[in-house]
Amino acid sequence: MRDFNSTPYISPYSEDWVVPATDVDAEKRSVAVLHELLSLTMWRKISVMKLEHFRWEFGLPEDTARLLLRHPCLFYLSNRYKIHTVVLREGYEGSELRVKDPVVAAKDRLGELMQEGLHEYNQRHRAANLEKKRRRGDVDVKKEEDEPEDEAARLDSAEKREERRRFYKVLFGDDNR
Repeated sequence: MRDFNSTPYISPYSEDWVVPATDVDAEKRSVAVLHELLSLTMWRKISVMKLEHFRWEFGLPEDTARLLLRHPCLFYLSNRYKIHTVVLREGYEGSELRVKDPVVAAKDRLGELMQEGLHEYNQRHRAANLEKKRRRGDVDVKKEEDEPEDEAARLDSAEKREERRRFYKVLFGDDNR
């Protein structure tokens, strides 16, 4: 790493990348290209398979995954749901993006609204099914049991919010793109 860091930075935008002088120069340039590419994406991550499709155009080495593994301070490789994903470490603080693009924020909000709507739909569907069972005489439930008290409703809504947060971490989370 010391040798790698001691070599001068090679711009990913320079035209003289075709024939690098040494392997260290070629690797330095490849790391710079990958860093720049990931910093330009909204989520600061990309599937390694998608990256491999553009290997020739970007002038990356044949074994790009090994290159990414050699630089754990810059890149994080994930294998969630059998999808290899490379994440730019400096783009995240924990599991949250440091700087969210407005499109990402809008997508997060849309996901929250969809989850709320799904929950409300399930509640209405459950109430309708319970009412059908009451009419048939299958279930004998008192009306007081269906109507939650104020404190129970507040706790339930807090649990709902926490469940939505967990759902979005899985849906839009760290490693599943």
